[in-house]
Amino acid sequence: MTENKEQIAPSDYAEVLKQLKEKIRAAQVKAALAVNAELVHLYWDIGNTILNRQNQEGWGKKVIERLARDLKSAFPDMKEFSIQSLLYTFICSNLPRV
Repeated sequence: MTENKEQIAPSDYAEVLKQLKEKIRAAQVKAALAVNAELVHLYWDIGNTILNRQNQEGWGKKVIERLARDLKSAFPDMKEFSIQSLLYTFICSNLPRV
């Protein structure tokens, strides 16, 4: 009772499959771009928060180092919370938000 694949697939099956694959790939790209845009805004906001605290409360390098350690501890899978990355977000926060 084994049927051949061609016998159980409609004549336009290959085209439908191709179209669905294209839609899935397009949605994956769109989702990745949305995630990247949201992360850029997050990093800008983190840097801006550090900048504001530095201006208002005199936060220095030691506070930023502790913040980096605490964020890395809370989010161990994210590499973006090293001291260098936080300092970079701080520098970039001086740029206008897009």
